[in-house]
Amino acid sequence: MKTVDHFDFKNKKALIRVDFNVPLDENFNVTDDTRISAAKPTIDKILNDGGSVILMSHLGRPKGKEDKYSLRHILKKASDIFGKEVKFAEDCRGEVAKKASEDLKPGEILLLENLRFYAEEEAGDEGFAKELASLGDIYVNDAFGTAHRAHASTTIVAKFFPEAKCFGYLLAKEIESLNKVLNDSQKPVTAVLGGSKVSTKITVIENILDKIDHMIVGGGMTYTFIKAQGGQVGDSICENDKLDLALEILKKAKEKGVEVHIPVDVIAADDFNNNANTKVVDVDKIPDGWQGLDAGPKTLENFKEVILKSKTILWNGPLGVFEMENFANGTIELGNYIAEATKNGAFSLVGGGDSVSAVKQFGLEDKMSYVSTGGGAMLEMLEGRTLPGIAAILE
Repeated sequence: MKTVDHFDFKNKKALIRVDFNVPLDENFNVTDDTRISAAKPTIDKILNDGGSVILMSHLGRPKGKEDKYSLRHILKKASDIFGKEVKFAEDCRGEVAKKASEDLKPGEILLLENLRFYAEEEAGDEGFAKELASLGDIYVNDAFGTAHRAHASTTIVAKFFPEAKCFGYLLAKEIESLNKVLNDSQKPVTAVLGGSKVSTKITVIENILDKIDHMIVGGGMTYTFIKAQGGQVGDSICENDKLDLALEILKKAKEKGVEVHIPVDVIAADDFNNNANTKVVDVDKIPDGWQGLDAGPKTLENFKEVILKSKTILWNGPLGVFEMENFANGTIELGNYIAEATKNGAFSLVGGGDSVSAVKQFGLEDKMSYVSTGGGAMLEMLEGRTLPGIAAILE
């Protein structure tokens, strides 16, 4: 796997695909700069070699050129993080981009305007990719969040750098961490799968059953499994058209010797809001008019036991509606167990939007071995797919 360590960037212009698709508030301030900070080690290595950096990214889903999606809004934050002024090109192609790139001196950083201002980016247009390629000497992909898209800047552009393309540190670390869980794991391996729907996780489950020893099911998915086995789930979220699928998963897991751990009790509420009345009930005896919104105390004891004896842990999806304070305890406790297991030597990988939000919100990020920066990309890798952005570098 070729990374930036395989190249000397002295007097070279590195064209780097980064993922600066970050959240902004109504005044265009960056509210979470994780993805910008994550690119810093790669940028530092290139600048320290005596090279210069041309950053390209998308932001949001613009329809044509829309000021609210201009990458200009993140310039100040990026300059603060990288410790030097980041120059800005008002366009990512044409004369403006060309001149900005030509004027770039070693040690300088240039950020191009939003790639998605052009439909050619998402279409994977070869002409557009060639224009981008003309700006740099070496292509670096450091954007895991978009590695599952065959876009011009993530995949097609690599064609124009047959001998001069590599992974940035962030993308290399993502691949390495997922590889550690999927192909190179220490046993026992536990996958914690939460979230609301079985249907969105089915291909992941099918792909990882051969690689894991324990599967913990949590969140809204729980109730589809419980109802499939004849339990009463009250008004809990449930995919009634996936009951047979849930039974099929349990059957396959049994055949493969995977222990499945499903909640035995839950915190039920009489309404979907933080101030609803609550009570602890058995997961298969939730009364009508009530819904399960978090894992109960016995469930957490069971899960703790499984987590603490695990050597490799994958966490994808919360155990409850953690956005509401009164239903966050299960997710927080699970995070604490995984943090404890990690401290004791286990390898823990957290990925997927909601689990990443949870570990950040509850201050657990630094207690995990690795927190992934790409939700969709990580899920596709867990499904066993080859991501086009990764394949393009390996070719």
